[in-house]
Amino acid sequence: MLSHHEFATLVLVNDSADARELDRTDVEMLLSHQLITLERLGPDYSRPQVTIQGYHFLKALGRIRARRVNPCAIASSAIATLATRA
Repeated sequence: MLSHHEFATLVLVNDSADARELDRTDVEMLLSHQLITLERLGPDYSRPQVTIQGYHFLKALGRIRARRVNPCAIASSAIATLATRA
């Protein structure tokens, strides 16, 4: 079971909070529960990322909603990507 501080930290990580603002103890606990992982961005900097388990945990508690995807936005993005490669 997570404490309210750990849960808040998981929500902040999901919302792309700056890792320097997070409590180290809470981050370590989330790592041990495999709810987050650390992505290496350099020799002295890592960014926490929510894992699939963390995503499912947040979703089960109602903190994540399925995002509605706009098919037109996907199509225009794909066309723009292809146009830059040509």
